[in-house]
Amino acid sequence: MAKVILNNINKVYPNGFQAVYNASFEIDDREFVILVGPSGCGKSTTLRMLAGLEEISNGDLFIDDKRMNDVHPKDRDIAMVFQNYALYPHMSVYDNMSFGLRMRKVPKDQIDKQVKEAAQILHIENLLDRKPKQLSGGQRQRVALGRAIVRHPKVFLFDEPLSNLDAKLRVTMRAEISRIHTRLQSTMVYVTHDQVEAMTMADRIVVMKDGYIQQIDSPMNLYANPLNMFVAGFMGSPPMNFHNATFESDKVVAQGIAINPTPDQLSKLRSAAVKDIVFGIRPEHIQTSAADQNRMNAVIEVIEPLGAETMLHVRLESGNIMTVKAEPHKSFRVNENIVLGVDITKCKYFDSNETIDSLGKKENLCIV
Repeated sequence: MAKVILNNINKVYPNGFQAVYNASFEIDDREFVILVGPSGCGKSTTLRMLAGLEEISNGDLFIDDKRMNDVHPKDRDIAMVFQNYALYPHMSVYDNMSFGLRMRKVPKDQIDKQVKEAAQILHIENLLDRKPKQLSGGQRQRVALGRAIVRHPKVFLFDEPLSNLDAKLRVTMRAEISRIHTRLQSTMVYVTHDQVEAMTMADRIVVMKDGYIQQIDSPMNLYANPLNMFVAGFMGSPPMNFHNATFESDKVVAQGIAINPTPDQLSKLRSAAVKDIVFGIRPEHIQTSAADQNRMNAVIEVIEPLGAETMLHVRLESGNIMTVKAEPHKSFRVNENIVLGVDITKCKYFDSNETIDSLGKKENLCIV
């Protein structure tokens, strides 16, 4: 397998539009890295530059210590799995999986061995004689994975491979791809707009927005320690609640109530010397029970029972809406008045004014 290095990679199209700004990060040998962000953030463009399907405007790309900027895609020793499967409809599963090897003049007995090994890994041994039209979406995706696996590439690239599958099958295939990574111990780069996929599968996540990398970290560090409001709001499901607030000497006033920060939070807020801030709290860090401090009165407007948990959409006295992840064993009613307790140790505070860095990236930075 191989280490991948992106060094100040930029993509500028002929019309002047810049899709990626100075993307720089390293992917270690055997690491599973996921690029995540909303549509148009530059994640697929970055992957396509890595694959050689898009020309790099400037910057350097290295795979296994070899500069790849001018190397043809077929010579980069990568395998790519696409969103639309890209299977040949007139070929059997066996022929689809073996096609790349046959083009490379690999001996027939070796092709047969590698195809059957990949089929066994993916549990599709009984499908090798079928045509793609005879397969379900999940089976077609397994064939596309198998076509990549048989090549034993240095790097696997995935471009939103689960987008066309239904919700249940996406969960199954997430586990399948994670299992394959563990078994093959391969370097994998995966693109998705689904932060749940990123959180559950990646060793590290690269969060992108508007062509800029926002943060690179492990899933749990991104969740617990976001660098800015975008990352805080994008990572986590359901997303973090945000409300405008003010910092007044020793307390934060948000939604008409006084939030009492922890001593560490208080110290950092004072050091930031910012009065107007944004208060953030995740739905799972709000209790549907009275608290001695940091209480919020609210009215339930929407109830979403999900089995293992219940989502409440409540209206605060200020008129703002907040999402709360409530205990499943409690019963709730629409229009019921409840008192919410906030876990202050989990609160986040952001500068309400955007900070502009040297590249022109604008973000509301996390103070604490």
